[in-house]
Amino acid sequence: MTPNLARIPRLYVDQPLETGADVSLGRDQAHYVHGVMRLKAGDPLRLFNGRDGEWLVTIASAGKRGAAVVCAEQLAPAVAPPDIDYLFAPLKAARLDYVAQKATEMGARRLRPVITARTIVSRLKIERLQANAIEAAEQCNLVWVPEVLAEEPLQRILDHWDAGRRLIFCDEASAGASPLAVLKAVAPGPLAVLVGPEGGFTPEERSRLLALPFVVPVSLGPRIMRADTAAVAIMALVEATLGDWA
Repeated sequence: MTPNLARIPRLYVDQPLETGADVSLGRDQAHYVHGVMRLKAGDPLRLFNGRDGEWLVTIASAGKRGAAVVCAEQLAPAVAPPDIDYLFAPLKAARLDYVAQKATEMGARRLRPVITARTIVSRLKIERLQANAIEAAEQCNLVWVPEVLAEEPLQRILDHWDAGRRLIFCDEASAGASPLAVLKAVAPGPLAVLVGPEGGFTPEERSRLLALPFVVPVSLGPRIMRADTAAVAIMALVEATLGDWA
């Protein structure tokens, strides 16, 4: 009988996945498999690693200290999302978790924390961002986990920017055209999205951004949004016009 895949637990592993491969699960994942889900030897599990697609595996052994599984068959190939970087000014704890999760769900290929003049969080736990991205990918049946880069100052990022990647700048001071109209006029290719801190960009930062030829300013409308809300709004607009929803 073909298993109901939706009912089979799904985990991320940083190990190669291929037919017949043996994969070891660490203590935390073994606890989830054995202690929480009550799975045992012979039960199925789904694994992905962001490189080799999603795989159906069979549990060989499971206990408190670890678990071993064997890859049986590939369920889905590795398909990368559109080439979209999500650049954001870090927020505090729970809201930063939300941004990492939602940007992953919305199809960002890379998460890039940006330190601006008004950023309130200057030291990040990159491991926490990665954990949130992995959790979102596990729960949403994604076969890809975005790369999480270390935080960098905005000025340094702009100084070393690849002009071939258009930068969609969420400009809260803009009262321009509809964002859909603006985005539809952007040529296909590598993209990035930039959302600023709660206090917005300084006039100097905004002037620098608007002077750059690769920057595309976009308004998100007449209402002021929190930065975590803006993350979902702009990624939805970009995916609908330039990403894999278009």
